Amino acid sequence: MSTETMNPSTDDFAAMFEESTGASTLQEGRVVPATVIGVAGDFLTLDVGLKVEGRVPMKEFLLEDEKPKAGDIVEVYLDRIENLMGEAVLSRDKARREESWIKLEDSHNKDEPVKGAISGRVKGGFTVDLGGVNAFLPGSQVDIRPVRDVGPLMGEVQPFQILKLDRARGNIVVSRRAILEESRAEQRAEIVDAMNEGDTREGVVKNITDYGAFVDLGGIDGLLHVTDMSWKRINHPSQVVNVGDTVKVQIIKINQDTQRISLGMKQLEADPWEGVESKYMVGTRLNGQVTNITDYGAFVELEDGVEGLIHVSEMSWTKKNVHPGKIVSTSQEVTVEVLDVDSEKRRISLGLKQTQDNPWSAFMADHPVGTEVEGEVRGITEFGLFIGLGPELDGMVHINDIAWDVPGEQAIANFNKGDVVRAKVLDVDTEKERISLGIKQLAGDPMSDMALRRGEIVTCTVSEVTSGGIEVSFGEPAMTAFIRRSDLSRDRSEQRPERFSVGDKIDAKVTQLDTKSRRVSVSIKALEISEEQEAVKQYGSADSGASLGDILGAALSGGESEAPEAEEKPKAKKTTAKAKKADEADAEEAEAEAEVEADTEEAEKAPKKAAAKKPAAKKTTAKKTTKKKDDDGE
Repeated sequence: MSTETMNPSTDDFAAMFEESTGASTLQEGRVVPATVIGVAGDFLTLDVGLKVEGRVPMKEFLLEDEKPKAGDIVEVYLDRIENLMGEAVLSRDKARREESWIKLEDSHNKDEPVKGAISGRVKGGFTVDLGGVNAFLPGSQVDIRPVRDVGPLMGEVQPFQILKLDRARGNIVVSRRAILEESRAEQRAEIVDAMNEGDTREGVVKNITDYGAFVDLGGIDGLLHVTDMSWKRINHPSQVVNVGDTVKVQIIKINQDTQRISLGMKQLEADPWEGVESKYMVGTRLNGQVTNITDYGAFVELEDGVEGLIHVSEMSWTKKNVHPGKIVSTSQEVTVEVLDVDSEKRRISLGLKQTQDNPWSAFMADHPVGTEVEGEVRGITEFGLFIGLGPELDGMVHINDIAWDVPGEQAIANFNKGDVVRAKVLDVDTEKERISLGIKQLAGDPMSDMALRRGEIVTCTVSEVTSGGIEVSFGEPAMTAFIRRSDLSRDRSEQRPERFSVGDKIDAKVTQLDTKSRRVSVSIKALEISEEQEAVKQYGSADSGASLGDILGAALSGGESEAPEAEEKPKAKKTTAKAKKADEADAEEAEAEAEVEADTEEAEKAPKKAAAKKPAAKKTTAKKTTKKKDDDGE
């Protein structure tokens, strides 16, 4: 120090203060320049401008191109300004790491790739050395496709794309796949531009999936879909190609937006559907093999690449609503008939049942209408019975064809499943596949056999008495009819159903006969009216004011020559007397007794033919008259 410096001036103190202030700007955790003062053993002595010097091991400079020497300026990381030894703590490695972080941040901000090398494997991926900074490479970001062996990639310096960078946490995520995709996109764009739809190329099968195969066309992959491999039905692409095969394909479609290429192999072959309408005429019977069975039918291969469908409804005449797999099986050889050909939609409809005999036609041939058949009751529904006519055919008996005299709802209740019945064939409809049967047709129609006419007088037997009237049966075969209360007598007071008992025999007149509804209406009242009219017609006139008694008196006073005419008159009186017997006065009863006596007398004189005409009526009248006498004590 000079004499002047031994006595520093004010300016010297100011300079020394400024120098001390500048040194204090150095902060720990920063990269600072340092001057190499010297080399002592394995350490370099560095001066970073502090009051103390620092030392850095020589090995931290091994990655440098040249070893530093005294006087060189290097960048070091100021870890601590001074430690317990009175030295500054410096590090070249940390300085290099800080430099790397700065470069990585800059690259990340500029979205530029960085270089690194895969250095190790960790859970879920790999570690990548990015020049002193370790980054994480997820397993999914190693390559475009899954990589089974990463060994060849270990230690190889290659570009990576920074996906995420967090310097505070020291976390960096990189991707190799992003770099490959970018490169691939550029390559794909160049290759796609050189391709045209319809071009034929050769490629190598790289991968096979369930829906097709990926073919490498020299830098770009195209998809060969399973439906474009062959005109034949293919269940899996492996039936046609294998990985590594070199195949010739045609470029079917190029999507410029997605740069996806669709390939085809069958397009290089002749289309078997050309001229299919002339080869497969409707009605032609062919042999084919069942290739596939679905819920709605079965596909039959007629030739390579040409298949037809047998719909489930065309498989069997009788097996309805069954799965096609229960009728045919895969690989089964079948004979089918061509039903329809649609070359535009590439569809051929086939029929299997058309090659078999129609069971309804065969049944109609063996059992014409009117034939009697026998079968088991297989089903009972609300509208009829189903009768089995063999293993596959059923005939139906409608409820209206079960019985003549019983309503269908009642008649069907007499049958159970499993009952064996006989029936007559009424109709066979081969188009609608229906057989109509009838059970009641086995016997004749009782109405047609009775030859009953309207206005005819029938003798009925009371079978039931109700408050509204009486039910009677008559004829052979027996017919039933219901006589309403208002039809029980001409006299309103006699219209009482309780006057009759089950088993009584009465005469009545048929007033209505409906063969369609099979209803017969009979009336006692109508019979009485008709008898009275007949009596008036023969012995008097209604206009003359003569009473029925007068007419009967005139009839009784007549000679024997008038006996035949008087034969009809007492019957009318007898019926009238029966109707008035319960309610009229004693004088009228006496008149009725006289009529009974006249009837008896006339019955003895009347010809046998007239007596046979209405025996029941006379008998009933006589019986009731006698009973009345007994009641009156006569």
